[in-house]
Amino acid sequence: MKLTKKSHACVRLEKDGRTLVLDPGMFTEEDAVLGADVLLVTHEHADHFDEGRLRAALEANEAAEIWTLRSVAEKISAAFPGRVHTVGHGDAFTAAGFDVQVHGELHAVIHPDIPRITNVGFLVDGAVFHPGDALTVPDHPVDTLLLPVMAPWNKISEVIDYVREVKPRRAYDIHDALLTDLARPIYDRQIGELGGTRHARLASGASAEL
Repeated sequence: MKLTKKSHACVRLEKDGRTLVLDPGMFTEEDAVLGADVLLVTHEHADHFDEGRLRAALEANEAAEIWTLRSVAEKISAAFPGRVHTVGHGDAFTAAGFDVQVHGELHAVIHPDIPRITNVGFLVDGAVFHPGDALTVPDHPVDTLLLPVMAPWNKISEVIDYVREVKPRRAYDIHDALLTDLARPIYDRQIGELGGTRHARLASGASAEL
């Protein structure tokens, strides 16, 4: 499987000529969704869910479908009947040859005064886990963790402890649009030295074979 990092929280996974795209939001390149057969959205925040990008993907490929939680599905399902599927914690499905398990229920706490919204994470082919905006630990071994490194709701000690708890074979940064280039070496060093696993960062558009 080939993983391609796109800006912020979006990644593309490709295998056997099929493409799955996770969390194309407002910080993501518009072409990130093109050619997608499957789209997964973890929650409704605009840096993960951009309705225009999803519509473009579904219009470009009449066989493309979306799997997401109810709060997102309600915003787009009417325009694409039968192609937007609602999922929640504990669900599992197969789409375009990808086996997907759903883990998690709530977004991480941003501030006690801000109500928490729903959030799900997706484990693809039992190997690649995208948690969305939460530090969900799936009840399944994770080979490749997509690691949210910088957000209003986290700090680096939590990120490091999350890597330690999940124990992936490797971790690639996501949710990094707010992290400046000046700070990246600090995060790279501390997560790499303390996380207990191989930690790497891909520039937007760069790929890795998993």
